[in-house]
Amino acid sequence: MMTDPIADMLTRIRNAVRVERPVVEMPLSKVKRGVAEVLKREGYIWDFHEEAAEGNPQKQLFIDLKYGPNGERVIRHIKRVSKPGRRVYSRSSDLRPILNGLGISIISTSRGVISDREARQKKLGGEVLCELW
Repeated sequence: MMTDPIADMLTRIRNAVRVERPVVEMPLSKVKRGVAEVLKREGYIWDFHEEAAEGNPQKQLFIDLKYGPNGERVIRHIKRVSKPGRRVYSRSSDLRPILNGLGISIISTSRGVISDREARQKKLGGEVLCELW
């Protein structure tokens, strides 16, 4: 049993980026799919897809990581903000740009998982899942 699947997802992405792997694989959940959609929309990954592995009843999420033309990392820093022991919630008015707009926060709202830019536009608050740049 895993106590924090979102932290596991972020750690898998962080480790894969460090060794410049093209694809990272992890168990699928709705929140992880939402985080992957936000990363794709914001341009931090190329794409993602879901597959059912043989002999495994749970689907797997595959994320195609993005690198620059000379192999430079697009995701330089990824950090979990809200943890199981300390949940962090924020109103839309309290969301500040990360690195003066160069990075994003990923927020879990009542209308799904969205970036901090979208949350400010839609005036939605929620749980701050992570920050990345």
